[in-house]
Amino acid sequence: MNLVKEMTMLLSEDQVSINRTILEQHSKDESYHRPASPDIVVFPKTAEEVSKILSFAYENEIPVVPFGLGTSLEGHAIPYSGGISIDFQLMNQVLEVSPDDFLVRVQPGITRSQLNKELKKHGLFFTVDPGADATIGGMAATNASGTTSVRYGIMRDQVREMEVVLADGRIIRAGSKSAKSSSGLHLPGLFVGSEGTLGVFTELTLRVYGIPEAIIAGRAIFPSLEKAVQTVFDILSAGIPVARIELLDEFSVNQFNKFNHAEFEEKPTLFMEFHGNKEGIQYDVDFAGTLALDNDCFEFLFEKETKKRNELWEARHNLAYAFVHHSPGKKLMVTDVCVPLSKLAEAILDARKEIDLSGLSAAILGHVGDGNYHVILTVDHSDAEEMDRAEKLNAKLVDRALELGGTCTGEHGVGVGKAKYQRKEHGAAYEVMKALKKTLDEKNILNPGKIFAD
Repeated sequence: MNLVKEMTMLLSEDQVSINRTILEQHSKDESYHRPASPDIVVFPKTAEEVSKILSFAYENEIPVVPFGLGTSLEGHAIPYSGGISIDFQLMNQVLEVSPDDFLVRVQPGITRSQLNKELKKHGLFFTVDPGADATIGGMAATNASGTTSVRYGIMRDQVREMEVVLADGRIIRAGSKSAKSSSGLHLPGLFVGSEGTLGVFTELTLRVYGIPEAIIAGRAIFPSLEKAVQTVFDILSAGIPVARIELLDEFSVNQFNKFNHAEFEEKPTLFMEFHGNKEGIQYDVDFAGTLALDNDCFEFLFEKETKKRNELWEARHNLAYAFVHHSPGKKLMVTDVCVPLSKLAEAILDARKEIDLSGLSAAILGHVGDGNYHVILTVDHSDAEEMDRAEKLNAKLVDRALELGGTCTGEHGVGVGKAKYQRKEHGAAYEVMKALKKTLDEKNILNPGKIFAD
């Protein structure tokens, strides 16, 4: 079969490519997982074109993998079975802003920064901030969250309505623009986080928020991880509406300093941000400071000035790239687990012990306000022994998170890297998930090999 000819009959010639460079770009993401090229890359402009692509692929049993920007960390968009990579860069428009409803309707290819640039004109912003400037479709596919989830919630909390193309090409709408509903099964919650294995997003209606009158961000430094984590628990227990609360261990701060030419003290550090009105926000900051001091915090510094505040969070978001920058020839391996908040200190201390026993150089950081933490390490693919140690460390951290009642991934998603833990985590419910996959995609053409690895 000549895929180029077939796709060109469905789309225009400039929407179809087998250029070697473009195929290579769609063969990988930012993870350490092995790349694999698609047979062809297509660039649809409408839901109807996506429907035509999927109808053809379903009839001919050709794998289809959606592609946003390739910022994922578990191999989600890597087309290991070849086939068609659907790139959504031409579907990147804001279709409708409804300020009075605090809603926006977008196409899946728009990025988070593009969306917020448009929303700013209306005094609004989209809250989910995973760090990378990912596409909204990709963020919905992995149920992304990030630094602001402790206050505003995760991606699943923001999606009200969606247009989805199913494996056989049918176009459906799920959800509604209303704030709540008791009508039928909650299909948007099923599709968000399904990583392109159940359907392909072509529109998403999202909840947005008013830009806060005042924002204050800063950092608090502690003598130990235990003291830092206890402060997180104390702040949340006190009901302080913190917008972001991030933990960096000593090794993370060391990398932060190198990459940003900073001179922060290399001790466990909490990065925090507060949103509110001018009168109330200072009270929240002062109260948080008191709680931090009760846990032996010896430096509590905050910034109100927008430029310095943005620089602080940009540096935090770029931390993963700092590790790569100082480890030439290596790739990132980032494990991402989430545990109940009451188990967070135990899990992080166990993680530190396992890292030290492994002999690997790794850092602990994360969105600790919701129990989600990461271990970042860089690995040499050509060193089989190092890769084996890294994989074993990853497995131990996941196993410990599951033992504590947590999950193998809090926000990065399953992809191929965490697929092997699905049966262990979900038990009999995993078979229900597989049955749903079979019902919606009987021929298994949608992102095969992701989530459902057995």
